[in-house]
Amino acid sequence: MSASEDGSIRQWISDGKPVGELRRSDGKGVGSMAVCPDETMVVSGSADGRLRLWNVKEGGAVGDPWEGHSAPVRCLDCSPNTREIASGSQDGTIRRWNPNTGRQIAPPIETGHGRVHAVKYSPRGDQFASGGDDNVIRVWSKAGKLLIEIKGHDNSMHSLCWSKDGASIFSGSARCSSRSYQ
Repeated sequence: MSASEDGSIRQWISDGKPVGELRRSDGKGVGSMAVCPDETMVVSGSADGRLRLWNVKEGGAVGDPWEGHSAPVRCLDCSPNTREIASGSQDGTIRRWNPNTGRQIAPPIETGHGRVHAVKYSPRGDQFASGGDDNVIRVWSKAGKLLIEIKGHDNSMHSLCWSKDGASIFSGSARCSSRSYQ
């Protein structure tokens, strides 16, 4: 899957050929996407702060756009069981969504990052990590409680992932540095 600032979303096969028709997300630039673990749905985040769920098999949008962020959506992740989706935004919040209803399932989390550039669920889905402009990784409980702050980068954090066993978090920053934390 690929997305563009012109608001288009396209699915591809590995030899570089497009699958199906070009899709449009209401004409707003799409800056983030996540494929759900069951690979049937994709969620996209737009410059207008809205999210959109897409059915990969049928090739169309599911329901209306989800609204809540007041600034562009920078990052997305689906929980391992595909029961919730997390979004991070330039408005400094993480919001969690029910993919079946498009409604938020918890109050927004004011992260303290400034802009949120990365959000990632743990392999068990019981925690999620976030990173942003303040150079700090924050790990949150499923209830939205801050569990730990990890410092180590000297620039904004742009990518996060967990080890398969959930014991380590890997991060990448805007200064091309990467770190591992246990």
